[in-house]
Amino acid sequence: MKVENVYIESLGVVLHEWADAEQAVAEGKLDAETQAANGLTGTHVSGDVPAMDLAVQAARTALERSKIDPEDLGAHIHSAVHYQGPDGCYPPGYILRELGLGTIPALYLQQGCDGMLSALEVAIGKLTGAAEAGSVLLTAGENFSSPSMDRWKGLGQAYILGDGAAAALVSDEEGFAEVRSLNSGVLHELESWHRGDGPLLLREDAGPTSDMVERAEQFAERMPLSETMEKLTLFDLDIIHRSLVDAGLNASDLARVVPINMDGRMIEYSVMMPLGLPMSRCSWEFGKGVGHVGGADVFITLEHLVRTREVSPGDHVLLVSQGPGWLCSAAVVTVTDTPHWAD
Repeated sequence: MKVENVYIESLGVVLHEWADAEQAVAEGKLDAETQAANGLTGTHVSGDVPAMDLAVQAARTALERSKIDPEDLGAHIHSAVHYQGPDGCYPPGYILRELGLGTIPALYLQQGCDGMLSALEVAIGKLTGAAEAGSVLLTAGENFSSPSMDRWKGLGQAYILGDGAAAALVSDEEGFAEVRSLNSGVLHELESWHRGDGPLLLREDAGPTSDMVERAEQFAERMPLSETMEKLTLFDLDIIHRSLVDAGLNASDLARVVPINMDGRMIEYSVMMPLGLPMSRCSWEFGKGVGHVGGADVFITLEHLVRTREVSPGDHVLLVSQGPGWLCSAAVVTVTDTPHWAD
């Protein structure tokens, strides 16, 4: 969809202690050949800081950097991948209370690693539709320090999971970047790739559920990995091309492509090469040392690019993320100003 009069007004990011992938290899947490092949150099670890508190910290930074009066916020959208709190808790309520914000509408999205771009899509509707929200706060926070998750190998060989958070304030009036387009879709043919063959009804005698790697192996028995990758690559590229067309741009007009933080080979072969762009136009050199922080990846990287002035007014940036389902979203933003919090 073509987007008009929607702006990214402020960003906030939280990343704590850095953990070196080579040290993880030395400690036996990660296979040396895997680390050498995927090129990922490390991740961030937040210890005992809960995911929702990380989101609160990122939101506070975004609000402190913003010209928007917190009392004028029109809505809040939180997204997450991993554990946020006890079953039945409502993360947006916790975040709003901690921030001392008003009784505004709030949504909790579970769109996997596509979370924050999905939230941006909902925010566009809030800003341009009947809600007339004026401004929307987006948050995402993850802490993978969990006995149920192996941050080094839990998502296979292409990812290292990272703790952290991102927040974005989106406005219908002004900001340092204009949202030009956003498109998304679900390639449901690949839905069981992440679901696996387990039961859909929870029973006491169901036994332990398989992890993500085991589910992928189960799916590969029905569809070869090469066919899966071809299907999702073509699907993702269609979403990307639609967003470029809606923004009135060609791939060659892009100053940066910002994907989720994963194996650089996957980014090069499935995104950059088909677009005819070199890896130097991708943000992977930064992302390879951040870790995969769920849906927050693209906004963590965008904040870095803007704050360090690696992108400047007039630059077009493509944001791309995916999630189980198979979900994909792609947005084009154009930097229009250098915010006061840039280095």
